[in-house]
Amino acid sequence: CVELLPVSQWSKSVRKGSKWEVERAGSLSEEEAKKKGFEPEARVVGIKEERRRAYCGSLRVHEGVSLSGQQRIMFFPIAKNIPSIMLVTKQAEKLKGKRLRVVIDSWERTAKHPDGHYVEVLGDAGDREVETKVILLEHDIPFYDMPQAVMDCLPPDDWSITPEEISKRWDLRDRDVCSVDPPGCRDIDDALHCKLLPNGNYEVGVHIADVTHFVKEGTALDEEAAKRATSVYLVERRIDMLPRILTEVLCSLRGGEESLCFSCVWEMTPNAEIVNTKYGKAIISSRAALSYEIAQKRIDDKSDQSVLTKGLRGLLKLSKIIKQRRLDKGALSLSSGEFKVLFDTATGETMDVKAYETFETNSMVEEFMLLANVSVAEKITQHFPTTAFLRRHPKPVPEQFETLNQALMQKIGKKLDLTSSKTLGDSLDEMVLDSDPIFNKLVRMMTTRCMQQAKYFPAGDFDKTEFHHYGLAMDIY
Repeated sequence: CVELLPVSQWSKSVRKGSKWEVERAGSLSEEEAKKKGFEPEARVVGIKEERRRAYCGSLRVHEGVSLSGQQRIMFFPIAKNIPSIMLVTKQAEKLKGKRLRVVIDSWERTAKHPDGHYVEVLGDAGDREVETKVILLEHDIPFYDMPQAVMDCLPPDDWSITPEEISKRWDLRDRDVCSVDPPGCRDIDDALHCKLLPNGNYEVGVHIADVTHFVKEGTALDEEAAKRATSVYLVERRIDMLPRILTEVLCSLRGGEESLCFSCVWEMTPNAEIVNTKYGKAIISSRAALSYEIAQKRIDDKSDQSVLTKGLRGLLKLSKIIKQRRLDKGALSLSSGEFKVLFDTATGETMDVKAYETFETNSMVEEFMLLANVSVAEKITQHFPTTAFLRRHPKPVPEQFETLNQALMQKIGKKLDLTSSKTLGDSLDEMVLDSDPIFNKLVRMMTTRCMQQAKYFPAGDFDKTEFHHYGLAMDIY
């Protein structure tokens, strides 16, 4: 149990010269303190339940030291914020070079290190499977098989969409819908369509797989999904939030199949101005599941005049207008390099690491996903003004940029202008070093690390003027 301290005792770290100092909120109001980046502080007033977690790491054994008999030996956790732990064991020789999980038992006031005991031997340090398990354990990522109670919530193997369900939904099966994803994607959760209307406008749709049709509130499936929170992607595997039959089959908008989804459909002018927006539970029939590269090739192939390809060209044209409009309003283009690791399928060994290749179609999909989020945010806030779950990105705190700006002034005699997202974007464009072609990209990556994180929030917690998403230059998201 914790007690929240008065606002005057909230704090933040501030760079002063070469040192970091703690600054207090003092006489600021709670609203002013939050705006200036002060973090709430609290004190522990009671312990309801002890939860001793195990830490992964290894013993540190010096060469030539005898390990026979009972030994007091130091365990070094992988987590740098956890102190070394003293173990007493007769198994030191067997545990040498292994990854262990250790629990802290006690920490005497006069002792330099806490005492603990090991609860599991994970395997040899350096082994890929062992180190992967360590990563998952250290980040509290559930990676066990789905419990039987969860599997019992799934529909039968012969499940299909019933006529009764179709009658309840917006039937969009006549639209030429397709998905555009990374190559080899199996969990296809979004799809698009674009159709030229008789009046010269476009009908554009974003379709999201309707997972709620299968995941009912309060079921074991719902509770397990809440516990896992998200699917986790490692280099060579995926840890699913939901059973694979849902993510890859029933809730995957696969080409040539009918699927249940939530749809957001706009009528847009040729200049990407929204005329009207419709929302609803729908049923679609995806014409194709394309990769970004294949979709780009279809768009670029002038001989391809199929309805689907014409729709992709319409989507790309409109997305460029929408993106430029965001950039003109001050949306930031921040770099975060992505890479893909190539494996030998026979041995599982790493063969190569390559930069992830992007196409115009990557940006095309991103723009319409952003636009759908904006439209849905407006709709749910209209109907649920206090409980709509939104995402905001606060303005950057100038103090967080002091070190970066000092380095930039020394390097090129310029600094980032944080007055608005537009001025920041413009100043980022000026961060160019002729002798270093990747300098601008590095500055953008560092800028990302200096900014505040975007956060989810219920609409009732903030005034509408504070819903703004700084990085995307959107009033609501």
